[in-house]
Amino acid sequence: MLEPAVALYNQNSDFTPEVMAKVDEIIATHKGKPGCLIPVLEECQGVTGYIPVELQEYIAKGINIPGSTVYGVVTFYSFFSMVPKGRHTIKVCMGTACYVRGVGEVLSRLQAAYELEVGATTEDKRFSLEAVRCLGACGLAPVIVVDEDTHGGVTPDTVLGLLEAYE
Repeated sequence: MLEPAVALYNQNSDFTPEVMAKVDEIIATHKGKPGCLIPVLEECQGVTGYIPVELQEYIAKGINIPGSTVYGVVTFYSFFSMVPKGRHTIKVCMGTACYVRGVGEVLSRLQAAYELEVGATTEDKRFSLEAVRCLGACGLAPVIVVDEDTHGGVTPDTVLGLLEAYE
């Protein structure tokens, strides 16, 4: 599969020859096994961090299934991402309790400081930003979760200082 791997690297510099060698190994391990698509996608995303359309097509050819099938699975399951993710994921609770207690201003401050839209990743790949319906910590509102750390009582004035701890 070397030739297509080189072409993919030329399209996207995230996919170095070393990364593509791991992808090729994953494909070879699972090729021909029934139901291999999701395990292949999970393992490949573990290596690459995300699965853009070019990589989906590469995987599809490798396991001999239609690219549309791979795309359908990647876009159906929220676990899979088609865009690069940051080293840290910020989840901002937009539930009623958080919203009433000012999370909208927290989100605005965060977006302005990092030039970051919901669903996007900072240019340096430090943070990815998500807005979620409820984090189940209403008593701590407003709440954000960074990776696995829950932070309650967040204000527009404290959110940036809180994020400084995450490099």
